[in-house]
Amino acid sequence: MDLGIRGRKAIVNGGSAGMGKGSAFALAREGVDLVISARGEDRLLKTCDEIQKETNVKVTPIKADHSTDEGRNKILSACPEPDILVGTCTPPPFTYSYEKVTPEEWQETLDVSLLSPVEFMRATIPGMVKRKWGRIVNIGTGAAKTPTEVRILSGPPRAALVNYSVAVSKKVAKHNVVINNVLPGMHHTASIKDRYNKIAEENGTSYEEEIQKFVENWKIPAKKFGSSDDLGAFVAIFCSEQASYVIGQSLVIDGGIGNTTF
Repeated sequence: MDLGIRGRKAIVNGGSAGMGKGSAFALAREGVDLVISARGEDRLLKTCDEIQKETNVKVTPIKADHSTDEGRNKILSACPEPDILVGTCTPPPFTYSYEKVTPEEWQETLDVSLLSPVEFMRATIPGMVKRKWGRIVNIGTGAAKTPTEVRILSGPPRAALVNYSVAVSKKVAKHNVVINNVLPGMHHTASIKDRYNKIAEENGTSYEEEIQKFVENWKIPAKKFGSSDDLGAFVAIFCSEQASYVIGQSLVIDGGIGNTTF
């Protein structure tokens, strides 16, 4: 299926690994030129090289912290008029007691998970409106819809981002600017692999065994973690020409762990 976005330009923030990388690959396979930002240079350059070699699109790496004014300016200078904006970030750590979360941790996660994507939308939407075409996808977390204490640093800021995104989506839909959200559950990402490889080493087990423990403890109906590449395909669909009537939606991709009808 042709998604109708060949030749478009996209910013993918946090695109060097995990769900950001999966999204960048999916867009590149549709012929979208990319500006990919990340804080770590080595992994960023490796990812951009992989994408360029496989898809032959133009890929521009930008080493920057998109939670800062300086980082945002650097990214936007490389692509001042994007057709597509996709945003994600390394998730904050698991928290096992809400009482132990510090003000500094709250501020850091708010800067990355809420204020940064809001500022990117404020900077890019006017141009999209003027050109009568735009697609924005925020990759959040299933915890924005299904609260849990262990994800208390992740869920609340992204729930606020979803609220903001949906509110703005209603305003700009008439200009063919489409804003949606993807709310993933547990996926095989770089941060998850680092976390569960460390747990496996401590327990004398394997990564696969620790993942299966989580699956059983949290009763994930799909009996597995998700694939970042599969999630990226859904992001690309939200960025497609055909998505013009999908406004302000939040797609949960969590293997069925959420226990709600809608």
